[in-house]
Amino acid sequence: MKQVWNILILALGAAFIAAGFNLFLIPLSLLSGGISGISMLIGYFFGGNIGFIYLLLNIPIAIWGYFVLGKRFVGYSAVSILVTTWFMQILPTSGVPSDQLLGAVFGGVLIGIGTGISLRVGGSSGGFDIVGAIFTRNRDFPLGSLLFALNGLVILALGFKENWDLALFSMISIFVTGKIIDIIHIKHVKVTAMIVTSQTDTLLDKLMKLNRGVTIIRTRGGYTHLDREMLMTVTTRYELVELQRIIKETDPKAFVNIVETVAVWGEFRRT
Repeated sequence: MKQVWNILILALGAAFIAAGFNLFLIPLSLLSGGISGISMLIGYFFGGNIGFIYLLLNIPIAIWGYFVLGKRFVGYSAVSILVTTWFMQILPTSGVPSDQLLGAVFGGVLIGIGTGISLRVGGSSGGFDIVGAIFTRNRDFPLGSLLFALNGLVILALGFKENWDLALFSMISIFVTGKIIDIIHIKHVKVTAMIVTSQTDTLLDKLMKLNRGVTIIRTRGGYTHLDREMLMTVTTRYELVELQRIIKETDPKAFVNIVETVAVWGEFRRT
């Protein structure tokens, strides 16, 4: 059921992305940046179906991501790419606003929402999202900000080739998209979990499968005076749902305290 739910979320994200493309950006000759932006450039200058161009350009990047990020991430991303392409075929390419600034802002919001919720369930919208996920795999900075920098290179091509006004409006769209992604996609936010449990060994084995370090601390209850052990681990807010599931399955009576972590020094796996 979880897989089905995740695929439905990916489909919803793809619908947001396709709506941002077809209803706001493409009718106003704006770009979204990244692979989708390159697809739009090719479609604007040489003709062709932008959705199919977007699909073809994503294939080599998806193959690269498969070897670096694993089949689950790329599998979900492939679902998003395919469904986005499908929605782009059925949604009209007629602009909702006639003003380019409004199109840039609201198109960016829709694309950011779609991309963000796709990332939240472990996938992406393809293209530079996969590239960004590869580069942030072992580095601790917001994914949306990296995507903004990568996508800016595509916008420069529009400015030099066609029109600097369109390029600047497209930059606004990409900036908004990046900010929305950072609001929704919270993988770079760290938290510390302190778990007092009577099932130390069983829970420890399951937590280690998350590829996070775990520290065992001896504790004693102030009221019960019973000796127990506390497991302390630093993870991301993105992984809290999985952490909660493991704890509930292993020891539903465990006492858990979650605090936001300001900084992490030393050895820490950042993905």
